[in-house]
Amino acid sequence: MAKLTIGEVARRAGLTASALRYYEEVGVLPPAARVGGKRRYDPSIVVRLAVVRLAQEVGFSIAEIRALVEGFDDIGVTSARWHELASRKLREVDALIDRAERMKRLLEESLGCGCLTLDACTLVLARRQADASAHGAQGRAWL
Repeated sequence: MAKLTIGEVARRAGLTASALRYYEEVGVLPPAARVGGKRRYDPSIVVRLAVVRLAQEVGFSIAEIRALVEGFDDIGVTSARWHELASRKLREVDALIDRAERMKRLLEESLGCGCLTLDACTLVLARRQADASAHGAQGRAWL
């Protein structure tokens, strides 16, 4: 099977060559074979990059992506590994949504309270205090 140049891989994956070099540098991609000093990739790297792009789209960090694709060359990404990492990320997203909903509620209440100053707005300040207490945020400033 013919090896692909970095430009060919970048084009097929919809990335830049510098992104491929970065992924290699941080361990998301294995080091490419070199022919005459130039990177050459097996065509299967395009599948690995599709997995990387999916992981990025759902918010995985580089470290999480590296953990996800570790050993990919030998066996592919196992469903057990995906399930573990995706479940963890889903809990993080749920926490972000909860926080965003609380932020939205506070903003809506502050805009609708009718107080002349925010300092005088006991409704918003009381809600903030209640939310902080309910979510174990003692001593923290906002949310």
